[in-house]
Amino acid sequence: MCICHLPCRPVKPNIIGEQISSKMGAHYHCIICSATITRRTDMLGHVRRHVNKGETKSTYIAASAAKPPNEILKEADTDVQVCPNYSVPQKTDSYFNPKMKLNRQLIFCTLAALAKERKPLECLDAFGATGIMGLQWAKHLGNAVKVTINDLNENSVTLIQENCHLNKLKVVVDSKEKEESDDIPEEGEENFGNIKVTKMDANVLMHLRSFDFIHLDPFGTSVNYLDSAFRNIRNLGIVSVTSTDISSLYAKAQHVARRHYGCNIVRTEYYKELAARIVVAAVARAAARCNKGIEVLFAVALEHFVLVVVRVLRGPTSADETAKKIQYLIHCQWCEERIFQKDGNMVEENPYRQLPCNCHGSMPGKTAIELGPLWSSSLFNTGFLKRMLFESLHHGLDDIQALIKTLIFESECTPQSQFSVHAPSNLNKQEEYGVFIKTTDDTTTDNYIAQGKRRSNETTTNLAKRQKTDVNTEHPPFYYNVHRHSIKGMNMPKLKKFLCCLSQAGFRVSRTHFDPMGVRTDAPLMQFKSILLKYSTPTYTGGQSEGHVQPASEDTVADRVEISVNDKAEASGCRRW
Repeated sequence: MCICHLPCRPVKPNIIGEQISSKMGAHYHCIICSATITRRTDMLGHVRRHVNKGETKSTYIAASAAKPPNEILKEADTDVQVCPNYSVPQKTDSYFNPKMKLNRQLIFCTLAALAKERKPLECLDAFGATGIMGLQWAKHLGNAVKVTINDLNENSVTLIQENCHLNKLKVVVDSKEKEESDDIPEEGEENFGNIKVTKMDANVLMHLRSFDFIHLDPFGTSVNYLDSAFRNIRNLGIVSVTSTDISSLYAKAQHVARRHYGCNIVRTEYYKELAARIVVAAVARAAARCNKGIEVLFAVALEHFVLVVVRVLRGPTSADETAKKIQYLIHCQWCEERIFQKDGNMVEENPYRQLPCNCHGSMPGKTAIELGPLWSSSLFNTGFLKRMLFESLHHGLDDIQALIKTLIFESECTPQSQFSVHAPSNLNKQEEYGVFIKTTDDTTTDNYIAQGKRRSNETTTNLAKRQKTDVNTEHPPFYYNVHRHSIKGMNMPKLKKFLCCLSQAGFRVSRTHFDPMGVRTDAPLMQFKSILLKYSTPTYTGGQSEGHVQPASEDTVADRVEISVNDKAEASGCRRW
């Protein structure tokens, strides 16, 4: 038992006069459990306890060397072998998050819809970890896809290969096919395609090879990989980006959002859609740097992640059109009204004039801030979402069907009760569970040519004309939270009834997946509050009754809303809501 004088034990410095003593504290290390003990008598007692328990050096090393067996999980008929601490990214190399099942199913439906256009597709899962996503692609889509799973970690690459053999899939490493002789495919499994497993930096791999479909899901932000993703992506290919840095995107760490995305944001009632538009703007800038444009197929922001899926349109013209859709947002901090800044390079003398509200004139100080840059165009493609819904029904993915239907209603900005289940006679349609789903849509027929053919110049011209004519049919940006704008002392109407009232008033309206109590509408905030007040009931009437207050004129209702706003402002002084 030797005493140790090395600086491996923290010692508080002793200040003698103006000098600090550099004397190291003597201590001992236990050879059995590596404990650090200061006094010799304590060390002797510690070793004696090990001897009484029968713990020696040899048995301790043997016990610590034994690794717990890997656990096998199953998701969507795909077996995956995971490490013991698979759900803690700090303790494992191959991170597997069961809560991201919804994300994986959305991406699978996207790839399945793309496979109907042309095949075979060269797909890349740039950050494989356990390889669960690429395994699902190869197992359920078969020879329609050529899957490449990449990871930089050696342990993850080994685990991916083991998972491929576990699912009876062939593995190609360094252009040499490796297949275990014991893995004999069962009936119905002979159509499974090969999986190529690579150990490479994702940026290097995307620079070396071209792909039709790329999925980026790093741990955190993905801005460091966007330039490489758009460098060699094929025309009409799809790039999906999953960002899990929600603390910065949801305005909890604003300095990090400014550092990663070059964006100025604050916490608003529509913060989730704000996060989605931040990511889309970063993706659009990366595509424009590579002389490519994008078309947003859908953007989803849930509790754990932000998922953005875009289609790539090659050419400087598409890049210029994409860059024009990146704008700044003017946000009023008093009433939560918002509007995108008008195009133009001239300096605005009074930017507050662009806002529909009059908070700057009635409130003291500066009331609005500038957020952005953000994506200002549509976040959803209705035709592609309907094809995704059909693929989810075809493959039996019940978990995401409700979400995709909500996205379809949100893209059309119509209430669910007014959703049309019939299709025009000139379109092919499929019936599943009593619901008609259009398999081809007029917004996608001219844009994409199936079975791998590229767009002609005539198709490109038609696409540009259609984009110009469809600007007015896009869903309105952002949404209002009903609880945020409720009137004090009044019971709100049921959400379904309120949506019907807005629709009857002539406004486009729908629910949104970003917020369960959010309402997406093109109605101005004043009209929104007026209709909400009109169909609310006083609390003293007792009731959660759905009757409305005595009808009043629109001017009286607007005045009551404005008075209630002024009362709140006077009560709080300069405090923001």
